[in-house]
Amino acid sequence: MANSSRIQNVVPRPGFSALHRLRKKRKGQRMRDPLDDLLLKTLTSQRAMEERFLQMEERRFQRDLDVEERRMQLEQRRFELEREHEFRMFNVFAQMLSILKQSHSGSSSSVAMPRGLDFSQALSEIEGIGGGGGNLQEMRVRPLTKRRVDVHGFCNLNGFQRSPYLSARGNFANMFQGSTEEGYKAYHADKYDEDKNPNGIINFGTSENKLCFDLMSKRLTQTDMNLMEPSLLQYPDWKGHLFLREEVARFLTYYCKTPAPLKAENVIVLNGCGSLFSALATVLCDPGEAVLIATPFYGGITQSIFLYGNVKLVYVCLDSKITGANTRPFQLTVEKLEKSLQDAQAEGVTVRALILLNPQNPLGDIYSLSELRDYLEFAKRHELHVIVDEIYMLSVFDESATFHSVLSMDRLPDPQRTHVMWGITKDFAVSGIRFGTLYTENQDVANAVASLCYFHGVCGPVQHKVAQLLKDRDWINQVYLRANHARLKAAHTYVTDELKTLGVPFLNRNAGFFVWIDFRKYLKTGTFEEELLLWKRFLDNKVLLSCGKAFECSEPGWFRIIFADKIHRLQLGMQRIRKVLEEREQEILAEEKEQPCQSDQDGKADSTDEVIFVSRHQEPTCASSSNLGDLIGLLQQQMRSSDWLQKNTAEQFAQEKPEIYDVFSKLMGKQ
Repeated sequence: MANSSRIQNVVPRPGFSALHRLRKKRKGQRMRDPLDDLLLKTLTSQRAMEERFLQMEERRFQRDLDVEERRMQLEQRRFELEREHEFRMFNVFAQMLSILKQSHSGSSSSVAMPRGLDFSQALSEIEGIGGGGGNLQEMRVRPLTKRRVDVHGFCNLNGFQRSPYLSARGNFANMFQGSTEEGYKAYHADKYDEDKNPNGIINFGTSENKLCFDLMSKRLTQTDMNLMEPSLLQYPDWKGHLFLREEVARFLTYYCKTPAPLKAENVIVLNGCGSLFSALATVLCDPGEAVLIATPFYGGITQSIFLYGNVKLVYVCLDSKITGANTRPFQLTVEKLEKSLQDAQAEGVTVRALILLNPQNPLGDIYSLSELRDYLEFAKRHELHVIVDEIYMLSVFDESATFHSVLSMDRLPDPQRTHVMWGITKDFAVSGIRFGTLYTENQDVANAVASLCYFHGVCGPVQHKVAQLLKDRDWINQVYLRANHARLKAAHTYVTDELKTLGVPFLNRNAGFFVWIDFRKYLKTGTFEEELLLWKRFLDNKVLLSCGKAFECSEPGWFRIIFADKIHRLQLGMQRIRKVLEEREQEILAEEKEQPCQSDQDGKADSTDEVIFVSRHQEPTCASSSNLGDLIGLLQQQMRSSDWLQKNTAEQFAQEKPEIYDVFSKLMGKQ
């Protein structure tokens, strides 16, 4: 491979020597490994395709450009191809390390961190990849196999060097960041301001409600909030001041519609739900054990449970395809939970808990009572704790959707292993006030978590303000929730209408601050490298989104957009998004002119669907489909793109072909 291409002569490969030494060290073992043959064939085929593409580019340039311009642009294009190839090679080599470590097990895994992970061992491996200080910027978010995600995918390896001032754990924490952190830093360095910085970055990536500052600032500055007495300036009960825990219990009893009053002794207060995830993972799991979670999920959970407690995540990988068993995209079922649990146990991983997000971030799904009961019964059968995060429970902004708290159940299948989290950060639009609360009937768990509140406590004056806020039921119901829900709904409508105009599929949900968007048609080859490049392209055009890899989505091309923002920022942000997508669409069309067989493209969505989603699985249109569901979806899509119903009234057509009109209307979702 090293001698078969002129690519070697253009750009050096940083870090390759370290990988070569590692390969040489393991040469005796790998000579007998059949993986070598498969890897060699894969790389050879990849190189041949790249050479063929380069030749096509050369011919195109020869036709269209004069000699000097052709030479310069060809050189630039060759350089870009070499860099892309180098990026792919590093990804392959990094994955080889993970595969070789697991070669004795002989099976794939859904475990997010390598089995038996040790910080020092993981750090040594990463140094072997990036210790040369090479340019590995793109490896912050890497393409990975559907079932395995290794720890390097979460790290920033750019110019990594071990710090002599930090422990192995400290060095690991120093690298533990991905595209989300990169974009967040870029945003804070160049924030959009209508007057001071109109060309700054608009943040559609961080899940914050920016619609209710006027309401919250007015309420939090009223006289009843301003109390300063000795007890608030002294150490409280580590679970939180009793007056606050009593108010939280009454608040959750009312809004969760519990069958019986909740008890203050079961309430623990910490500085945010991230701290709660860390504390629960630490007290429920030993280092190296794992927690089950469905993907895609809020990526901050990984950092919360791993960095402190060295607890792993076992992924239940969901996909967008609608089948007989899956009536909606990314649907979580007990069968999928069982399969992922069995796979983890087969690899010797001990799973202690299941995490449920309800409403779900980033999908916006709200679980029904029957679904919740099924998940809890599954956990009970396997003696798993269930951590239920309900932090968006009051951010269901449409009356057509109904939220059911786990605490509303008449009887929990396993109350001693069911733990419910909530906080004011999202529902009350105060992300800067770090306040989260846990409700658990298990006093052993409550006491263990409370012991960690020493590190994660909430200051006394803030506890007083939160208690005053939660007890003001009239203001919450008559003023705040009405206004907040109306504003969320209006912002959601604006963004989704823009997406429909662009013909971009998305999940149409009525909870949370986010829309889960399908940008797969803007990826030519459908890889996580392309997803990352598209994410960077949005950022270069001064709009921050969250890409699917940040949520461990198994399918490249999904993005999350936050819509809980003021209309002038939504308008400008969507203009910038539109510009990127239109440019990308033109590029793809230009590239496809030379290809006879095109991938099926999604059309415009129709607002009558509960789920604005068109089935698309990167299958060429020149291949016949055997899936009846896909055929029906394609038929519906073609009908929606037609304006026949707008040009013909029901009365006119019903007289001629009433039975056909009925079928047409039902498929269109008009009835």
